[in-house]
Amino acid sequence: MIRIIAMEREYGSGGAAIAQKLAEKLGWKLWDQELTCEIARRAKSDIATVEKREERIDPLFYRLMKVFLRGSFERSLPVKGIEALDADGMAAMMERIVLDTAAGGNCILVGRGASYFLRERDDVFRVFLYAPREEKLRRLLATGLSRDEANDRLDSIDRDRAAFIKSYFSKDWPSRELYHQMLNTIVGDDAVIDQILHGIALRERQPA
Repeated sequence: MIRIIAMEREYGSGGAAIAQKLAEKLGWKLWDQELTCEIARRAKSDIATVEKREERIDPLFYRLMKVFLRGSFERSLPVKGIEALDADGMAAMMERIVLDTAAGGNCILVGRGASYFLRERDDVFRVFLYAPREEKLRRLLATGLSRDEANDRLDSIDRDRAAFIKSYFSKDWPSRELYHQMLNTIVGDDAVIDQILHGIALRERQPA
């Protein structure tokens, strides 16, 4: 039985909103921004502090923190003790957080390497969401971003995510063989949710 959905997404494809609606429909716990906050809490840092110390810490650590904190609503997390954690330490910490979160089941984990960390579990449904660039721009502009800022984020955020996956899993991002579904969100949030639920139903009918 599927107890966990691990959702990867291209930036701007609507993954956060779709995950929220899906969690509400299933009555499951959503781990999206909450995972970012937990990463920052355990690292005892926030992105502003990382930026200030960029020249004094592992450059890869800085990039990883930027991947997971950039755009987060949370800007007031504790900052003490960041020097103790390098890039490898952060990757190990992220894996522990994802495994701890998944242990309770009935949850949706968005990004943060969850599809890779949980790839050996048969109770996880792994899905990847994408969209044409113009659709992603439309969604980002609707949030109030300028076109220049939206284009900058589209060019950089997924590049950083891909670099993380390549560094720690030696895989290209997205790794198509990893997912049970890859869905184009241009069809609309409700249609995507229906397809995910249908995919889960089909998966659960397959022999173990």
